[in-house]
Amino acid sequence: MIEVKPASGVGLAEPLRLLEEFLREGEPVPADFVWRLRNAVEAGELEVLEARAAGRVVGVAVLSYRLSVSAAGPFASVEDLYVEPEARRRGVGRALLEAVERRCGVRSASYVEAQVEDEEAAAFYAAVGYEEEPGVRVLSKSQVLLDVEA
Repeated sequence: MIEVKPASGVGLAEPLRLLEEFLREGEPVPADFVWRLRNAVEAGELEVLEARAAGRVVGVAVLSYRLSVSAAGPFASVEDLYVEPEARRRGVGRALLEAVERRCGVRSASYVEAQVEDEEAAAFYAAVGYEEEPGVRVLSKSQVLLDVEA
């Protein structure tokens, strides 16, 4: 059985480790980032949802909330979604996205988006009802970080 619930406080450590393994090749995020993540979760700007099977975290979704002028209300973005390879195709990802939908309902967010980087992820999201937005492109630009204490 898969149990999905929000993680917070010290409970963020286990889902964060799973994301570090996948997104950062095992390199821990800096301590100040962990502090900022906890504050964002406590402030309600982010939610970290963990999926547990057999007593351990096998999947995680990070959900952010923002206001949208065009929607005249809140919307959500799935910032990260990861399921351990051994737990894939067992309903973990689907359970996480069902929890995302419930959390969006609680927050009155009528719109949720997800950006994907490969066809397998796109097919997964499409299978659970997500649709590609025609004409929408994502552009990004890296910024030079300034040392504000200097």
